[in-house]
Amino acid sequence: MTDIRRNNGAPSLFGGVDWWTVILYLSLTVMGFVAVFSASYVEQSEDPFSFSHEYIKHLFWLALSYGVALVIVLLDRSMWHKWAYIICAATIFVVLMTFIPGLGKTVNGARAWLGVGGFTLQPMELAKVGISLATARLMSEYGFTVQKFGDIAKVLMLLAVPMGIAVIQNDTGSGLVFCSFLFMFYREGLDNWICVPMIFLAALLILSFLLTPGVLLIALILIFTFSAGMLMKNRWKVCVKYVATLLVLSTLLFLVATFAFNSQINFYSALLYVTMASMVVVVWYAYRANIRKLYILVLLFFVSVMFLPTSDMVFNHLKPHQQDRIRTFLGLVEDRDLQYNVNQSKIAIGSGGFTGKGFLEGSQIRYGFVPEKHTDFIFCTVGEEFGFMGVLVLFAAQCLLILRLMRMGDRQLEGFGRVYCYCVASILFFHCVINIGMTMGVVPVMGIPLPFISYGGSSLLGFTILVFIAVALDASPIKRSMSLKRW
Repeated sequence: MTDIRRNNGAPSLFGGVDWWTVILYLSLTVMGFVAVFSASYVEQSEDPFSFSHEYIKHLFWLALSYGVALVIVLLDRSMWHKWAYIICAATIFVVLMTFIPGLGKTVNGARAWLGVGGFTLQPMELAKVGISLATARLMSEYGFTVQKFGDIAKVLMLLAVPMGIAVIQNDTGSGLVFCSFLFMFYREGLDNWICVPMIFLAALLILSFLLTPGVLLIALILIFTFSAGMLMKNRWKVCVKYVATLLVLSTLLFLVATFAFNSQINFYSALLYVTMASMVVVVWYAYRANIRKLYILVLLFFVSVMFLPTSDMVFNHLKPHQQDRIRTFLGLVEDRDLQYNVNQSKIAIGSGGFTGKGFLEGSQIRYGFVPEKHTDFIFCTVGEEFGFMGVLVLFAAQCLLILRLMRMGDRQLEGFGRVYCYCVASILFFHCVINIGMTMGVVPVMGIPLPFISYGGSSLLGFTILVFIAVALDASPIKRSMSLKRW
C-alpha cells in the first residue's frame, strides 16, 4: 500500500497524518451507517427524521465521533503519555459509577451502563482507551522488558482490574476483550513458548466442559513440559526424565496408598499431588540454570492446575443464560430457543448469495427474524443485503485497518506509541473475530459489537478515540510542532 503520509510542501495543520488509516476509518463508518439504516428503517414511519430512530441516533454519534477525531489529531501528542495513568483512573472511576443506584442501568442482564438524560453510555468502551494508554505507559517505562516476570505481572494486574469489574457487572464479553493483549505481548517480544501455554490457559474453560480433569492434567503436563523444553534450548532429555519421573512416582503413590494403606485415592489425585510437589524442584532447577522465563511457565502451570478442580464453581457462578449459551455452543444440550438467534443469522447470511438481495431488500432483516439485527448481529444485515461481495469488502476494510495500525506500531521510534498501536490492533482484531464468529455459530454468543459497524454510540466513540490517538501518535512530531506554530 502506497504511503501517502508524506507532505513535500509547506507544513500543514495535518502534517504527518496517516491518511490511509483515516480513509479506512471513514469507509467503515459509512458502511456502518448504511447497515444501521437498513436494519432499523421503518417504511411506515410518519417522521423518518425523528430522533427515536436508531439510524438518526447513530448519525448523531457519528458526527460527534468525527468531531472528537478532529480534536484528537490537533492536540499535542505528548499529552497522551503524560496523562495516561490519569485517563485510565478516570475511565475506571466512570465504570465503577455503574454500581451507583439510580445512575447505573441494567441492559440485557448486564449492569454496565450509565443513564445520562435520554442517552445510555457503556463506560467500559472508554475504559479500553484508558487501559491501552496505561499499558503503553507502563511498558514504555525505563528498564521494562517482557522477559522479566515482575514486569509482566504488573501489566497483568492492570488488566485484571477491568476484567474483574466486567465479571461483577455480568458483562463477561467486555472483560474477555482484554485477553487480546496477548497478541501485543507477542509483538513486544514475549517468548513464543510462553504464549502457547497462555493460549491454552485461555481455552481451558471450554476444554473443562468436554474433558475429564485427569485428561486435562496430563495435557497440561505435556504442553508445559514441551514449552519448557523449547525455552531451555532443546534440553529434551531433562524434559523426558521429568515426565517419566512424574508417571513413575504417581503410580507408586497410587499403588502404595491403595494396597498398603487401603486409601481411596485415585490416580488423578496421585498425579496431582506429585506434580504440585515437583514444582519446588522445577523452581530450584530454574534458579540453578538461571532460566528466568521458566518462572513464568511455573506460575501459568500452577494457575492452570488450580483451575481444574474449580471449573465447576466458576461455571456455576455464571448467569443461567450464559451457562445455556456455553452448553448449546458445545453441543451438550439441544435447545431450539437458544439456537434461534444463530440459526436465523446463518439463514440471513446464506440467503444473501454472491451479490446480496439489495439495499433494504433483506427479508430476514426486514421482517424481524434476526434479533439484535442493528447491534451484535449487524453482520447478518451486510451478508443478506450485500452478499458475499459486501462481506468481502467489509472484511477487507477491517483487516487493512488492523494491518495499518500494526505498521504504524512497527515504525514508532518510542515504546509508548508502539505498544499503544499494538493494543488498539489487538482490540479491533478480537472484536472482529468474536462478532463475526458468533453470527456464524463458530463461537458462543456474547455482547461484542463489530467495530464501526454495529449501532451504539459508546462503541463508535470508543473505537474512534482508540484509532485516532494512534493516528496522532504516529504523526511526525516535527511536522506537528511546526504545523501548530503556524496555525
